[in-house]
Amino acid sequence: MAAAARLSPKDFFTEQEWAPISARSSWKGIAMIAHAWALIAGAGAMVVVWPLTLPLAVMIIGGRQLGLAILMHDAAHGALHKNLKLNDFLGEWLTPGGLSRYRPYHLTHHRFAQQSEDPDLVLSAPFPITPLSLRRKIFRDLTGQTFFKQRFGMFVAQLKARKKGQPLAPIIVQEIKDKRRWLGFGLIVTVLGAPFGLWWIWPVLWVLPQATWLPLVTRLRNIAEHACIDVNEPDPMRQARTTKAGPIARVLLAPYYVNYHCEHHMFMHVPCYNLPRVHRLLKQKGVSEQMLVEPGGYARVLQLAASKGAAVAA
Repeated sequence: MAAAARLSPKDFFTEQEWAPISARSSWKGIAMIAHAWALIAGAGAMVVVWPLTLPLAVMIIGGRQLGLAILMHDAAHGALHKNLKLNDFLGEWLTPGGLSRYRPYHLTHHRFAQQSEDPDLVLSAPFPITPLSLRRKIFRDLTGQTFFKQRFGMFVAQLKARKKGQPLAPIIVQEIKDKRRWLGFGLIVTVLGAPFGLWWIWPVLWVLPQATWLPLVTRLRNIAEHACIDVNEPDPMRQARTTKAGPIARVLLAPYYVNYHCEHHMFMHVPCYNLPRVHRLLKQKGVSEQMLVEPGGYARVLQLAASKGAAVAA
């Protein structure tokens, strides 16, 4: 296996520049987790007071669900907190969880980024696709079909296999444990809300965003990060894409600096809150011209992703 080429920070930054960039904070990761849950709670309260705001709340909550997954991703790199035990606790229990299984998988992705052995290549390799195919994917995301397939598809298939006398695969045992945690969270929220007539909070304000907006923005994230990049791309500054994100995109599509993905792959242990600083410094040094950066934002990335069979202006 040929691992992706690595870059040395010394080739881009002085020691004085690199020290604050690579430093892990004892409070910023915790603050971002608190921020995500506060926005989720605030959006939920907005619906309780003004029910017609539900569509907006679904987008806000789904965006923060992605945000919590991004913070778990930071924990996988040991970048969420300077204390690694607390880092792992935060990443396992105050985000979607599954850190212990996600970390080795994700670090393999970094080791072989955009190479044939990259386990995430299946997410980006099909692109570009036709506009019709992209619309179908978006429709499946927004109607809950993607959610059901990802969360229950393997589980249902294994249960059918068990009826035929085949044993459950080890991964299904873990899936059952994950479902218990998911359902346990729902039970707690329902029990706490029921006395106030808010028994519907979990299915409407958690599962609905998780089943609709979250799959969509997760797909957009995957497309923006690695789609339409050559397989076995040798240049480590062009194995991932940074995408410009304005204020609305940062709220609904790209929380917690996830759009700075090229910088993340160049220096994968830099905490996410320092990536904008990395971007500015590299731009000042003229390095960003060599990087894969999409100034046109997520709309332009979608245009590229759906360009099969059509000419797309540069």
